[in-house]
Amino acid sequence: MTDVMKAIILGIIEGLTEFLPVSSTGHLILAGHLLSFEGQTAITFKIVIQLGAVMAVLLLYWKRYLAIGANLIRMDFSPSKGLNVIHMMLAMLPALILYLLFKDTIKSQLFGPIPVLIGLVAGGLLMIIAARSRRTETAETMDRIHYKQAFGIGLFQCLALWPGFSRSGSTISGGLLLGTSQKAAADFTFLISVPVMFGASVLDLYDSRELLDSDDLFLMAIGFMTSFLVAMIAVVTFIKLIKRLRLEWFALYRFVLAGLFYLIVLQ
Repeated sequence: MTDVMKAIILGIIEGLTEFLPVSSTGHLILAGHLLSFEGQTAITFKIVIQLGAVMAVLLLYWKRYLAIGANLIRMDFSPSKGLNVIHMMLAMLPALILYLLFKDTIKSQLFGPIPVLIGLVAGGLLMIIAARSRRTETAETMDRIHYKQAFGIGLFQCLALWPGFSRSGSTISGGLLLGTSQKAAADFTFLISVPVMFGASVLDLYDSRELLDSDDLFLMAIGFMTSFLVAMIAVVTFIKLIKRLRLEWFALYRFVLAGLFYLIVLQ
């Protein structure tokens, strides 16, 4: 199979899984193992093409980003007026700091099939606990999320640095445990995904600049565009799906995927 075909396949997988709590990074790592597409360049490729899917969210929430930007210009950070840039910073900073401190360890130790399978199972258990927890719901919509909840969701997002946990799975679970509705947690998760993934992709491209050549950049462009186009088709349906389906169903899928991959591929 040619590298171009591998890039297209991985782009399709990314576009289909980025918006579900099943770990798009985990799927890309497992698929990369099956396709013999691994190594430092492959790690950077898998991170960069996530940006293609995330850009679909930018188009979906563009009015919300403009409103947050306008409030930032006016220096209007009143939480009574809904979500603002402080909410987003509180949710992004914990994972960003940890990633900057441990990015080399994460890439060298966790970007493999076994860590992903562990993350799939552990993340699935977290989702079941969150879905079945008895909590007082204080934020029915994204605009009702307060600063403490935003920071708490940001702490849960740190779990997503372990491939297989899933960024959306971790943050939505965190939101449920902290008193938000599943819809509010999902909306907030998608909103903060753009700056988080954009920053991670740019940072990884910069760190890998000496290891990449024109062929690598060409493959990344193919994967990016494929991921973006597939995500544009899937985004509306999947966002509605994640807001309505109980997390247990996604947890069950994660358990089945981890079990089958271990038994069929790794044994």
